[in-house]
Amino acid sequence: MSADRFVSPDDIRSLFAQAMSTMYRTEVPLYGTLVDLVAEINDAVLTANPALAEQLDRTDERTRLDQERHGAIRVGTAEELATLGRLFAVMGMHPVGYYDLSVAGVPVHSTAFRPRTAKALAHNPFRVFTSLLRLELIEDAALRDESARILARRRIFTDAALALIDQAEREGGLGQEDARRFVIESLETFRWHGDATVSLATYHALHDAHRLIADVVSFRGPHINHLTPRTLDIDAAQAAMLARGIDAKAVVEGPPPRRCPILLRQTSFKALQETVHFPSGEAADAGTHTARFGEIEQRGLALTPKGRALYDQLLAQARDSGGAGSTGQDYPTRLAAAFTAFPDDHATLRREGLGYYRYALTDAGRADPAAIGDLPAEALIAAGLASADPIVYEDFLPVSAAGIFQSNLGGEEQRAYAAHANREAFEQALGMQVEDEFAIYERLQAESLATLRNA
Repeated sequence: MSADRFVSPDDIRSLFAQAMSTMYRTEVPLYGTLVDLVAEINDAVLTANPALAEQLDRTDERTRLDQERHGAIRVGTAEELATLGRLFAVMGMHPVGYYDLSVAGVPVHSTAFRPRTAKALAHNPFRVFTSLLRLELIEDAALRDESARILARRRIFTDAALALIDQAEREGGLGQEDARRFVIESLETFRWHGDATVSLATYHALHDAHRLIADVVSFRGPHINHLTPRTLDIDAAQAAMLARGIDAKAVVEGPPPRRCPILLRQTSFKALQETVHFPSGEAADAGTHTARFGEIEQRGLALTPKGRALYDQLLAQARDSGGAGSTGQDYPTRLAAAFTAFPDDHATLRREGLGYYRYALTDAGRADPAAIGDLPAEALIAAGLASADPIVYEDFLPVSAAGIFQSNLGGEEQRAYAAHANREAFEQALGMQVEDEFAIYERLQAESLATLRNA
């Protein structure tokens, strides 16, 4: 088959994201309520802030706002992780960033599979935060060995999905009918199963070791544990959830509210308590499991390494000022106080090299190309000849991700794992290296500057 008859990975990703959203709305109806709530807030924000609406139009973000989602999934073995990597590659999604969540009491390490280029992100930015269980962090050796045996027996991909992955790799892509079948078959890996593969007693033993271990090990598939619409005002979304009686988590994760949003802010409604049937001889025991929830995200400016170092420093300061790692009731006040040290206007953020921006000529600049010359970008902006729009942060924050995980695993659960970052082991399990997110943002900024000059 010639390459021009293949469906583009971007289109396959869009089909998959929409199918995933439809499935999750059916499985977790409250998620549909969340999507509708966010759409109402976004419409209100854009109506009240024409400058923001114009910026989103200029950067191709307006059209992708309603379709934007991220999901999260947790797998148990290197084979499962590596095959997920191959599956996502068919959709133009690549592993970006390494996250060690063990430092925050969650026995996993993770990456985000996502598109990387400006064109692919504009088409559909769907991303999946993917975590691999750290069996070596289970202290009980017998339970650790039993978990490994349980996971080794399961097969989380359909035969048809595996065959289509092989075909896409062998032929360089998928035609229209095969792409449709690929989406349908791949969706089965992410579907909820109400029947556990372990006894209720084994489930309780896994649950006592860590709720997340029970979630990963006890089912025949990993199931998507949340999807996430993007809001333009997460504080309004949090208030709206509470006003509608939705059981929202207590604290919005990430930086405090700002005039110039940075990185990522996240909140969610608490995970559902769902009935699960556990095999028990000829019958089945009924029990419950808590894992799946709905999340909302607000994305802001992608920070440079210098900006990220300042963010991490101020976040640690806010958390430690209330006791080691404390996020008590006064945490929002402490967080806001700490972040007064982080510049909150785009001109300063650019001048101090704290964030990444996408540069483009304005109408005035395009009308008078001779005026461009060799002027620095800031001079062009000051003269009204160029614009600089924030490049959206497409990745994740380990502390925030762990905070969401902990909140939806019962909230009170904490573990005192030591730092166990092991990027080399994760990449070995994945079968490829994860990409440096800073390099991607640097490239996007450089490409925009080059286009500005060449225009």
